[in-house]
Amino acid sequence: MDIKGRVALPKHQRDRLEKDGIRDLVVTVDPDGCLAIYPAPLWDEIEARIMALPPTSKYVKVLQRLYVGFATDIELDTAGRMLVPTELRARASIDRKVVLIGQGKKLELWDERTWEDRSANWEQVVADTATSDLPQGIEDISF
Repeated sequence: MDIKGRVALPKHQRDRLEKDGIRDLVVTVDPDGCLAIYPAPLWDEIEARIMALPPTSKYVKVLQRLYVGFATDIELDTAGRMLVPTELRARASIDRKVVLIGQGKKLELWDERTWEDRSANWEQVVADTATSDLPQGIEDISF
């Protein structure tokens, strides 16, 4: 991340977005401690689904406040960089060294130290998880 809070998307990510004509993104907080970045058209669908949930539980209200409340429109500049708002950088404790990972149709932006701390034991979690605890359909995916 540069001094102004801009992060350049890797070329393969830019190419995927450009192929679909997407320059507008939405960034929001993620409860796991990172920022989630969505193509704007996908975010519109997700936001509608989140806001359609009945706000009768504390969980739903918090989900709406976090994901939708902090959602911020951003645009890629001509160099393929996105300006990450200061408030969102602070919420995710993001400084200068970041990790940007693809997660299917979205991206996650992590502070490098947080990424290292959180991801250090993920392989062990997978290894320690009993087959009976896996979500339905996961057994059909080959790794």
